[in-house]
Amino acid sequence: MGHRHYNGLKTAALFGVMWAVLLLIYALVGGGNRSLFFVFAAVGLLGTGYGYWNSDKIAIRAMRARPVSELEQPSMYRIVRDLSTAARQPMPRLYVSPTAAPNAFATGRNPRNAAVCCTEGLLQLLDERELRGVLAHELMHVYNRDILTSSVAAAVAGLITSFAQFLLFFGGGDRDRGGGNVLGTLALAILSPIAASLIQLAISRTREYDADEDGSRLTGDPLALASALRKLESGTQRAPLPQDRDLVDVSHLMIANPFRGAGVGKLFATHPPMGERIARLEAMAGGPLY
Repeated sequence: MGHRHYNGLKTAALFGVMWAVLLLIYALVGGGNRSLFFVFAAVGLLGTGYGYWNSDKIAIRAMRARPVSELEQPSMYRIVRDLSTAARQPMPRLYVSPTAAPNAFATGRNPRNAAVCCTEGLLQLLDERELRGVLAHELMHVYNRDILTSSVAAAVAGLITSFAQFLLFFGGGDRDRGGGNVLGTLALAILSPIAASLIQLAISRTREYDADEDGSRLTGDPLALASALRKLESGTQRAPLPQDRDLVDVSHLMIANPFRGAGVGKLFATHPPMGERIARLEAMAGGPLY
C-alpha cells in the first residue's frame, strides 16, 4: 500500500499546485475584464464536461474500433468477465481496433458506462497471461475514476490557459493603482500555461503507476504485466501510431505511449518511463522476471 498511498498524495499535491497557480493569475486579472473572461471559461468548462461525458465514444471513434462478440474474442471476454466479477463490478463493453500498433485502453465516466478496447496488434503480440495483466490495468483506470481525475485536471489547466491569455491581451492588476509589475505579469502569463500542462501530465503519469499496482493486485500476478510492458515498449516503437490530432487527444488513455518520443518530448510524455513501471512491478513480486 506504500506506493498507492504516495501516489494519492502526489496527485492531491499536484492539484493543489494547479489551483494555487489559478488563484494567483485570477488575482492579476483586471476587474473590468473578468466578466468577459467568465464567458470564455464557461465555454471551456462545457467543452471539458462534454468530453468527460462522452469519453468512451470519443476514444473509440478516434481508434476506429468496433464492438466484438464473445464468439469473436473468447479469451478477451473470459478474462474481463473474471476480473470484473473479482472486483464486483459490471461487465464493460469490449472493442477491438483494427491497427497493428499494440495498445489498449479503457474509458467511460463510471463502471456502468465503461468500454475496454484492444488493438489487433496487442492481441497478436501478448499471450493470455500477459493480456490478463493489461486488461486488469485498464479496468483499474475505470474503477479508480481516472477519467474524472484527468477531466478535472484538463479543466483546471484550461482555465489557467484562459486566464493567462487574458493577462497577455488585457493586462493584469488594478489599473487605477498602476497595474503592478508588467514584466512579472508577462512572465506569469507565458509560463503558467506551460506549468499547468506539465502538472496535468504528471497527474496522468501518477495514475498510470496506480493502475499498474492495483491491476496487479487484482490478478495477483505483477510479473505478467511487467512482461507485457516489455513487449509493448518494443512493439510501440516498431509500429507507432500517426500523430493525428484525434489520436493525440486520446493517447493518455492508452497503456503505452503510442508515439515515438525522445529528448525534450519525454518531458511532455503522458506515461511514466517503462523501465520504472517494470521495476515497480518486479518489486511487488519480490524480484525481476529474468
